[in-house]
Amino acid sequence: MAKKERWTHANTCVYNIGYHIIWCPKYRRNVLQPDVAVRLKELLHEKASDIDVIIEVMEIMPDHLHLFVKTKPTASPHWVIQQFKGYTSRILRQEFSTLRTRLPTLWTRSYYCESCGHISDEIVKKYIEDQKRTNYDSDL
Repeated sequence: MAKKERWTHANTCVYNIGYHIIWCPKYRRNVLQPDVAVRLKELLHEKASDIDVIIEVMEIMPDHLHLFVKTKPTASPHWVIQQFKGYTSRILRQEFSTLRTRLPTLWTRSYYCESCGHISDEIVKKYIEDQKRTNYDSDL
């Protein structure tokens, strides 16, 4: 298996830009249940493809989600998150009536974003992948 290239090459630059992103539903409600979570994953992959963003790792919890994305230097984190939240909110609220009746809007206006260098990529990925196991183990 070939090792993945660390850098992305474009006409005028070489880059490796990764963001760890977290956001929550309004009031941190537990509305991202399995049926909604499955559809949310599909929608996020669709939108990522449209805006030329690579989702390296994604984990959806009932009350928040984690993404580790790679993007171009011209795409600001705020713009990427805005694209994801706007697209998913509109479609999920159309498809799941419970999201319209329980919440005035699907997502909070806030989010967490951290840039990640090459050294911490694997650590962030492992952290996100371990989220479900860690959160459910602590509930027991």
